[in-house]
Amino acid sequence: MARDTRRGMIITAVQVLRERGADGLTVEEVLLRSGAPKGSVYYHFPGGRTELLDEALTYAGNTVSALLNRAATDGPESVLQEFIDIWRHVLTDSGYTAGCPVVAVAVSRTESEELADKARGFFNQWATALTNAFLAEGMSESTARQLATLSIATIEGAVVLCRAHRSITPLEDALAQLRTLINCHRFARDNFTLAP
Repeated sequence: MARDTRRGMIITAVQVLRERGADGLTVEEVLLRSGAPKGSVYYHFPGGRTELLDEALTYAGNTVSALLNRAATDGPESVLQEFIDIWRHVLTDSGYTAGCPVVAVAVSRTESEELADKARGFFNQWATALTNAFLAEGMSESTARQLATLSIATIEGAVVLCRAHRSITPLEDALAQLRTLINCHRFARDNFTLAP
């Protein structure tokens, strides 16, 4: 039961992060939404709000990393589709009030540098999953890395636009153009040979 309470508080903290950002994450809000008793915060998170925030970031980042790594074995489109599906679910289920909790921590000016480093580490993990999928297709290391960076930046930016417009269209548009770009790279790889 105690483990369920702890996990519930972490998942609730992720939801608050998505909606209010790192600066808006409070112990009081997590308790209110999770229904956990007040004493459970310091029982499960002796470090208080900072530890709860760290655990929420870790949970969110690792969850996305695991999904993307699993999808990477099926190619870059599968990784992109998984990434899009994650955000489609988050956005529509929240009525377009929720975004990326990792972004929320990465851009916060009030959280510790250690937490910002951890957030950057998750972006790197996501980029690695995509890079590996592009490399498996025979793309050069620099092209694979650059496409991975562009893909993450495009999708995360599309999430912001979806929230602003209260529509999933920017995410769908982003995916369509990323697929086109990937196909252009494949065409060039398969049909043109660069001189040594």
